[in-house]
Amino acid sequence: MPGRSRVAPHVADLPKSGIRKFFDLVAQSKDIVSLGVGEPDFDTPWHISRAAVTCLENGGTHYTSNLGTPALRQAIVRYLGRRFSAQFDWRSEVLVTVGVSEAIDLAIRAICSPGDEVLYHEPCFVSYAPTIRLAHAVPVAVSTGAKDDFRLTVEALERCVTPKTRAILLNFPCNPTGATLSGADMERIIDFAGRHDLIILADEVYSELNYEAEDAPLPSFAGFPSAKDRVVLLNGFSKSWAMTGYRLGYACGPGDIIDAMMKIHQYGIMSAPTLSQAAGVEAMDFGDKDVARMKNEYRRRRDYLWTSLTRIGLETILPKGAFYMFPCVRNTGMGDEEFALKLLKEHGVACVPGSAFGASGAGFVRMSYATSMEKLRLAVARISEMLLNRLPAPH
Repeated sequence: MPGRSRVAPHVADLPKSGIRKFFDLVAQSKDIVSLGVGEPDFDTPWHISRAAVTCLENGGTHYTSNLGTPALRQAIVRYLGRRFSAQFDWRSEVLVTVGVSEAIDLAIRAICSPGDEVLYHEPCFVSYAPTIRLAHAVPVAVSTGAKDDFRLTVEALERCVTPKTRAILLNFPCNPTGATLSGADMERIIDFAGRHDLIILADEVYSELNYEAEDAPLPSFAGFPSAKDRVVLLNGFSKSWAMTGYRLGYACGPGDIIDAMMKIHQYGIMSAPTLSQAAGVEAMDFGDKDVARMKNEYRRRRDYLWTSLTRIGLETILPKGAFYMFPCVRNTGMGDEEFALKLLKEHGVACVPGSAFGASGAGFVRMSYATSMEKLRLAVARISEMLLNRLPAPH
């Protein structure tokens, strides 16, 4: 019919990613120091990539089971048991996906009917609300703030829950704030979910990047026996093992939910890449030293950037996880988008306006320290130049 839109209304109404919008501007600029990309600057450790090469040499170019190879599902179960004391049946409670993003999408579509509400915290990864909408569910933002170190509190959840609420989607350690949850925080959220009969969708893709302990990851929602029947763990290989290009993730949870997710995955994707799955086995079983090495370097960069921003006069919470800094820029007299545009266009440093991560991020910017110390030092010098005589002296 003439004049009728060929795009479904619920897709046409989706906003484009605030990150991508901003980086279209970055692509047009020269001599840029980028603190914007949420991707490790390390190459995938060679022994992990070599496992993919060996798989290729041995003819591993065919479909796998829709659930993923038995070898990778068993390796995931071994890893989760060893690192988080989480127990899963590899046959029925593990699904290998194309990155954690697919796992999030599958989980929401598997459990939500049209009109169901999903609580999620802001600031958060930019895909959460759009992914919920694409499942014809209703995203409900739960605000977190600097006064609580951007932790998600039960008090905030209680203000937003309704009889239509179906699930809680959360990401700790958090992109973009670097916030984490303690074991006690998790127990309170698990108790809240039990009282309201909610499913917890735990995106823990930054789980290994914890700067509070040398050798231990943060607690996992999957490690609490009391949450066994209501937690779906969503994780992947991109961040901790520097495997972004492998597009490999996984979901673990109750068998009925994993089976439902597998059916959607089966018809939409078929199976995750075979070569990537071979690399995943190597990462799960033999990648601990690589993770520790990269984490130690991230910690060094984090400490430098936090000290530098604080010295400049930007109020910045010391992040306990992931590889992002989330300084407040309100005392510059600029909004977050104005600050980011001025820093980019006049001083050649790219960061992301906090409002790209939801209304709760307004007044902040995200800076990734997944880049070299040399570039961080140059970025700090340029930020200092921009803010010279603009900020009060720090206490």
